[in-house]
Amino acid sequence: MKQKNSRIETLKMLISSRQLRSQEEVLNALIKEGHHITQATLSRDFKQLKIAKAAAPDGRYIYVLPNDTMYRRTSSQKTAADMMQTSGMLSLKFTGNMGVIRTKPGYASMIAYNIDNHDCPAILGTIAGDDTIFIAVAEGETPDNVRQQLAQILPELTVTK
Repeated sequence: MKQKNSRIETLKMLISSRQLRSQEEVLNALIKEGHHITQATLSRDFKQLKIAKAAAPDGRYIYVLPNDTMYRRTSSQKTAADMMQTSGMLSLKFTGNMGVIRTKPGYASMIAYNIDNHDCPAILGTIAGDDTIFIAVAEGETPDNVRQQLAQILPELTVTK
């Protein structure tokens, strides 16, 4: 399942960052990223992600994702693996035993998942929206301690006090 999740995330990044016009182009891009799959598997992934074709500015048709702000087209020529290394976190603020993380649109769910699945005793749990994560901080924990623990999960942590 981990391999499929990685492939799906890579596929999303490829579709959002390149103008891919055929399944053959998509398969070749996935191979370059280390995912060797059949056309049938790619078709199932397309169906799961609701990938469709839409007219590009030049009038040709390209694959697009349905209204997913995390995977908006970029002009970057980075590989999908490089793009997935960015945490998407923008800021972190605290009030009482609550923290609020602001993220790039669409990143909150992935970041909250990473926080919840790491050993982080200062954080009881998270609730994620599209670009905001609420953090329930354990009793007696300080914002600095939470920041230190989060920095282990999110190395590019941008902190706003």
